[in-house]
Amino acid sequence: MSGTRRSFLRCSALAVGGLLAPQSVASQGARAPRQRAPLKVGVVGVGGRGRSNLNGVAGQDIVALCDVDARALQEASEDFPGAATYADFRDLIRAGGLDAVVISTPDHTHAPAAAMALRAGHDVYCEKPLAHTVHEVRVLTDLARESGAVTQMGTQIHALPNYRRVVELVQSGAIGPIEEAHVFVNGTNWSGGELPSSGVPAPDDLDWDLWLGPAPYRDYAPKIYHPAHWRRWWDFGGGTMADMGCHFMDLAFWALELKQPLTVRAEPGPIHPHSTPAGMTVHYRFPERGDQPAVDLTWYDGRNRPPILADLGLEAWRNGALFIGRDGWLIADYSKRELGPADKFNGFKEPAPWIPDSIGHYNEWLRACRTREAASCSFDYSGPLTETVLLGLVSYRVGGKELAWDAEELRVEDLQEANDLLRSEYRAGWSL
Repeated sequence: MSGTRRSFLRCSALAVGGLLAPQSVASQGARAPRQRAPLKVGVVGVGGRGRSNLNGVAGQDIVALCDVDARALQEASEDFPGAATYADFRDLIRAGGLDAVVISTPDHTHAPAAAMALRAGHDVYCEKPLAHTVHEVRVLTDLARESGAVTQMGTQIHALPNYRRVVELVQSGAIGPIEEAHVFVNGTNWSGGELPSSGVPAPDDLDWDLWLGPAPYRDYAPKIYHPAHWRRWWDFGGGTMADMGCHFMDLAFWALELKQPLTVRAEPGPIHPHSTPAGMTVHYRFPERGDQPAVDLTWYDGRNRPPILADLGLEAWRNGALFIGRDGWLIADYSKRELGPADKFNGFKEPAPWIPDSIGHYNEWLRACRTREAASCSFDYSGPLTETVLLGLVSYRVGGKELAWDAEELRVEDLQEANDLLRSEYRAGWSL
């Protein structure tokens, strides 16, 4: 059995507690396992994606709900009439009485809510991307480790069986050592264009000041920011890459056992001070990992596509991750996979599965909250993944300059304009 497979078998215990010896959350203050009673859960953000996450933990004791949109909060409250309701997540966390918190707000308020919940001693489930800036991601990763919290980032696709089979193929050596990978998401355009020249009063049922949270103040404008278009603006999101990067790059990170990159370089494109771009291409270089060679990974979104797709006859794939090995290639999306070239893999038999099927992305986290083992997408795993995604945005915003990344020091070597984008200043009254 290869070293890679042995290490993966150890890591897969994180997702399948009971089938393999569980790995405890490494921390300075590990907590004892909880009893089997339903967890007392507070949910921050209950509309849109938040409603799906609320449904994912609905079997627990939902004791508190929070949303800045009174309509969304009322609708959720009707299904959980015993839950206390809040507009401000800070009030929900200060009220106490919780075991765990689910966070499903826009990106720019992930970190303030998650950090406060971790400091209050709660386990945390947070939607992807983990945070809005690289600095925020590192703060959350460190807080989770130091506090002994059980954490999970909301990359639900991680639990699907196809990803598991792809990881097995890559790590069993089906296509040989891999030195090149391409990850692409086509057809989504989260660019925003110009800011509105003027605003209007926010609807009575929306607390606009709380929605802005730590971001710079701006007037409300209908159908520009809330409920979904915030992804188009740097102050709140990061366009298509921030929206989808953690889903599709997750497969490459998992299969290739990646951590932080050595270098990051986005191809230059129009830079807008407020709006995210319609498309990006970002080149990453990752170091050797054990007996695995260094790897070049490239991200594409918008209309940008890997040229190699045409060379391999794979133009029909709209989204996916393509691994180029010394003995062949492997392409996959959420639900399907293909090995090539076809003549080489005619009659090929995939390895017997060794990664057990997931009990569900939410259930993994809920079970881990009781057993105190680590969940499959804990912040220790999803932190470096999110940092990598966000570094691509930083390189783009400095004109496509290559970033020499010092992960230990959390800085870009000799490029202060990039370091300035690793964190953001919060409005008065807000803190991380």
